Amino acid sequence: MSVVETVVVAVWLMLPAYVPNNAAVLFGGGTPVDFGREWRGSRVLGDGKTWRGGAAGVTAGVALALVQTFAVVEGFLPDSLSFLPAFEPLAALGLALGAILGDMGASFVKRRTGRERGAPFPGVDQLDFVVGAFVVTAILASEWFFEVFTVEVVVAVLVLTPALHVITNFIAYRLGLKDEPW
Repeated sequence: MSVVETVVVAVWLMLPAYVPNNAAVLFGGGTPVDFGREWRGSRVLGDGKTWRGGAAGVTAGVALALVQTFAVVEGFLPDSLSFLPAFEPLAALGLALGAILGDMGASFVKRRTGRERGAPFPGVDQLDFVVGAFVVTAILASEWFFEVFTVEVVVAVLVLTPALHVITNFIAYRLGLKDEPW
């Protein structure tokens, strides 16, 4: 696979993991996942992690993967993109759910390190959802995961994601969808 193809595959595979946290911001709100509870003097996760946001995020990620799979299976993609893989149902769920859980895990760590909601946590903020998506997908759809996430694709994801994260968060901030640009 060429470098360009590797980058295209990396972005294609990660779209169902890139979308959930954005959907959670757009459609979130309501009851916090931690129900307002504290642990060792600070919130477990905080008000930014809600049941509705998590459900919206997972739903959006899975729906996108289904659309992508439909495009592959039904031949709606141009021949030049015939190398793009379809998603197994459990892989779609793993990528979307893993992204949400990875972000929640980072919120838990942020609270334990004294960071407030929205405070920057360089490195963690950019890759928490990737780690979550990888782990959950590897558990739910291991054969598919290890077939499509080659070493080259994983490296591309780890290099591209921080840049994409910074750009999309800045855009969301400028559009008034986020309170901070990180």
